[in-house]
Amino acid sequence: MNVKAENKVKVYLFYGDGCPHCADEKEFFKDLKEQYDDRVEFIYYEVWKNEENDKLMNLLKQKLDNNEKGVPFTIIGSNSFIGYNTNVHYQIEETIKALLEDDEKNIDVVSEILANKEIDIDQSKLKFEDGTFKIPLLGKIDARKVSLPLISIVIGLVDGFNPCAMWVLLFLLSILIGMQNKKRAFCLGITFLVASASVYLLFMFAWLGIAISMKDVAILRTLVAMVALIGAFINIKAFFTKSADGCTVTDAKKKQKVFEKIKKFTSEKSFILAIIGIITLAVSVNLIELACSAGLPLLFTQILSFNKLSGIEYALYIGLYILFFMLDDIIIFSIAMITMKLTGISNKYTKYSHLIGGIIMLLIGLLLIFKPSILMFNL
Repeated sequence: MNVKAENKVKVYLFYGDGCPHCADEKEFFKDLKEQYDDRVEFIYYEVWKNEENDKLMNLLKQKLDNNEKGVPFTIIGSNSFIGYNTNVHYQIEETIKALLEDDEKNIDVVSEILANKEIDIDQSKLKFEDGTFKIPLLGKIDARKVSLPLISIVIGLVDGFNPCAMWVLLFLLSILIGMQNKKRAFCLGITFLVASASVYLLFMFAWLGIAISMKDVAILRTLVAMVALIGAFINIKAFFTKSADGCTVTDAKKKQKVFEKIKKFTSEKSFILAIIGIITLAVSVNLIELACSAGLPLLFTQILSFNKLSGIEYALYIGLYILFFMLDDIIIFSIAMITMKLTGISNKYTKYSHLIGGIIMLLIGLLLIFKPSILMFNL
């Protein structure tokens, strides 16, 4: 039978003497001690100089199926945490609150091990998961109702309605549907779409690599959050102030130059040269688009980096993002190639992409600052 810590939560900290992160966590515990008084008990084990404490820590890691190395190592109930940063800080606070409110989850696993008792841990209680949180101005949101696939689809879809690339596709289609050689027109259009997707794919993998390598660097998360909030302000402002075409990066003169390049590339007698021209156009246009909407793919890769995924899972989520990012282009291209018309196509919908994109950036930016652990969907 499990030992209950009656109306008191025990927090066990395994630390190393001289470890700066351990020192930061101990300072944090001083504040918690003042806040909760005798309702929370803090128990410390130094492991770098004390061999017995080190053996106990390794035993506990094994019992709790925590294979990560290093200190600080914290145990609260049957929950364990490695390291100390903003995310762990938040998780420790929320776990203590949950265990004080729910005696069923308040299992003192360390006491059981020290008493040489058989450990029978309900796996559903290993991690406290309360996805409900409050964001200023936005109210309560339940993260348990969302997931990485949904996040991939929603952000990818909104990012796809970027006005800085849509006008290029419409210019291209206006020329392609007038070409006599329909097979050539189809191939050039497909090339543009594939090249556009490839540029975005490479960009996102590059950002993901940076985000993963620096996921524990608080300043990077702060910088990304600031980019998100600035992007939110720019996009929401653009919704109320910009015209229907919505692109704030490319002016009328630049658009005219792009239109002339499209006509030049598509009229090339050599099919190979035309393909090369279209690829060059797609690369340059999507680099411009990244300047317009880098906030969304940047935020998405930051969210992915928070979650412990395999390389294949990272690739699948980015692939899902890219699929929905390209979905509106694929639909518009397909309709144009089948009907050979651009009727019913308007850029007005891109105006609303600013508003939706701005709201998403605002939400994620605030989460990165106030509740970053909410973005850890699989932990």
